Amino acid sequence: MKFKIFKQLDSMDCGPTCLRMVARHYGKNFSLQRLREISGINKEGVSLLGISEAAEKIGFRTIGSKVNLTQLAEMELPMILHWNQNHFVVLYKVKGTRNKVAGKNKSTSYYIADPAKGLITFNHDEFVKGWLSGYQNGESKGIVLTLLPTPDLYGQDGDKGEGLNWGYLLRYLYRYKSLVIQLFAGLGVGSLLQLIVPFLTQSIVDIGINTRNINFVYIILIAQTMLFFGRMSVDFIRSWILLHISTRINISILTDFLIKLMKLPMSFFDTKMTGDIMQRMSDQGRIQSFLTGSTLSIIFSMFNLIVFAGVLAYYNLNVFLIFLISSVLYSLWVIAFLNKRRELDFKRFDLSSKNQSSIVQLIGGMQEIKLNNCEQQKRWEWERLQAGLFKFSVKSLSLGQIQQTGAFFINEGKNILITFIVAKSVIDGNLTLGGMMAIQYIVGQVNSPIEQLLGFIQSLQDAKISLERLNEIHQIEDEEPINRTFLMELPANKDISLNNLRFTYPGSGNEPVLKGIDLVIPEGKTTAIVGMSGSGKTTLLKLLLRFYIPQKGDIKVGATHIDQIGYRYWRGQCGIVMQDGFIFSDSIAKNIAVGDEYPDTARLQHAIKIANINDLIDDLPLGLHTKIGAEGNGISAGQKQRILIARAVYKNPEYIFFDEATNSLDANNEMVIMDNLESFFKGKTVIVVAHRLSTVKNAHNIVVLDKGVIIEQGTHAELTKSKGEYYNLVKNQLELGS
Repeated sequence: MKFKIFKQLDSMDCGPTCLRMVARHYGKNFSLQRLREISGINKEGVSLLGISEAAEKIGFRTIGSKVNLTQLAEMELPMILHWNQNHFVVLYKVKGTRNKVAGKNKSTSYYIADPAKGLITFNHDEFVKGWLSGYQNGESKGIVLTLLPTPDLYGQDGDKGEGLNWGYLLRYLYRYKSLVIQLFAGLGVGSLLQLIVPFLTQSIVDIGINTRNINFVYIILIAQTMLFFGRMSVDFIRSWILLHISTRINISILTDFLIKLMKLPMSFFDTKMTGDIMQRMSDQGRIQSFLTGSTLSIIFSMFNLIVFAGVLAYYNLNVFLIFLISSVLYSLWVIAFLNKRRELDFKRFDLSSKNQSSIVQLIGGMQEIKLNNCEQQKRWEWERLQAGLFKFSVKSLSLGQIQQTGAFFINEGKNILITFIVAKSVIDGNLTLGGMMAIQYIVGQVNSPIEQLLGFIQSLQDAKISLERLNEIHQIEDEEPINRTFLMELPANKDISLNNLRFTYPGSGNEPVLKGIDLVIPEGKTTAIVGMSGSGKTTLLKLLLRFYIPQKGDIKVGATHIDQIGYRYWRGQCGIVMQDGFIFSDSIAKNIAVGDEYPDTARLQHAIKIANINDLIDDLPLGLHTKIGAEGNGISAGQKQRILIARAVYKNPEYIFFDEATNSLDANNEMVIMDNLESFFKGKTVIVVAHRLSTVKNAHNIVVLDKGVIIEQGTHAELTKSKGEYYNLVKNQLELGS
């Protein structure tokens, strides 16, 4: 039985995809998304430990080890190998002598399922080069993960097949059914007009020329001219209709994709490279092209093919049979290349994704590149990617040329043979000269639908691959699933309580960032969270904002579990200033009032006053309407923080979350803003994360975190008096002495 291959949909999916292939080998189907989640994938991919833990969760017994070739020969297949020190593949078969000296048998063949490239067979030297990764006790060894099924695997409920949802796509065409009907009508009329041409051509030769009747020739030529103008008019109208349909469908597909992206939890974006997401968006173009170009055109091409093939059989049955046999050979030749095209397409996606990520990084990191004099190094990294893209282009061109050569040979051989047969028929008196010209015209007309059919098959394959990647996004559950009902109001008691809260970032072997946090954040009070870098302060804030779901413990608002409150509603009640807050390429007013199409002037002025950014606005020629951000005026880190503070104030929320909100401000601005915020904070629940203790010393409760554990809490006076960890943190800043 042929080993079932699955392709990785993203550049970092090789580990979970390998595990999926091994599970399928034992008759169990698990979705890639499920395996991603349980293996702890992140933007760096997944470790061997992560794959091992995921495999044991679904019912395998695993052993990870570093072995030599002789030891490898004695192990159970299939197994997962660490390949080229940066990739995972499945070794599913070894052909040759499998004994203690098998590793030294140069004729041994190794069968690899590579999630990036497909099924590959390596000889001994190629396998050794890819797998062996280092020396141990004087021997060359490589890393393997053996997976042995246990009864738990067969007791697991697998996932439903991740089928291609073609109905999801066809509904885009259905939305514009009136335009599609008009397009069909135009194509039908055009096909009928084309059908008349061969008969007119035959009549010119057989009647007009043979009888020397110039008036008859005039009539036929006038008819052909009218047919030409009719076909041209139909084609013009059809092109306009097709443009309207394709543009609307393209916008609809991209809009729905963006809507879906915006509904996904933040944890999704933590495990995806920017290039992967951008490449998926460009994939939509192939789906749109398939729906509006290939699918609609092929219907009428097939209509033309059937009609003209019937006419061809009417003229000469032998010619029809030659055409039929050659068309079948032509189709089989092109279809034979589809698997190789699929492999190249996955490689193209991977390289294009890395290329886009590289370009984004080059442009976004230009300041650091220049500051560290690493222009050449970064350019070389980009050039290495271009070299990979060039090699891919060479392979793609080579495949296309081989395919084209065979197809051209079959097609032209058929045309030459048909020309010989019809010419001989004319010489033998079995066919008129006009009939010969008509047959040549018909053969030309049926050639086009055959070529379009094969283009359609390739376009279908491209759309299918793109749809797999599209479906993978659409199958991920939204933050707010439509089958769940969420509360859209806060309880009367707005205290936030954390009970035994634990959280670990995705990635096997990672230490918990928060370990059993118990904390009450009282309503209408200011709670400050302090601690050394890496102690879990920002993570705690992100859990409160529901960016992530804790592995253990509860977060409640009053007596209501926070999971019962709608995500959008909850964040609508929160004003937030994060360390990595984003400034959009837009006006200052739109950056402050990001949720409002038309900002409220009074609220805007109030927010500007609290954040003390009047001086910035007054110095700009367009004031509040000055464009800032990546494509506008550059602003300093302090100005950016003041705009982010104004954004939080503009919302006038119930809860305020500040993560190092004043660390880029100078002392004067910080003092003014903190004084302004004191009045704004009244009656609001405030959580402040800070290193600068001048920001937190007036808090009602100060919580000290250390390595994910609360070690102290109290007021500034209480904590400095106890001379614990908080005292050590603040003594240098506030010059408290020893």
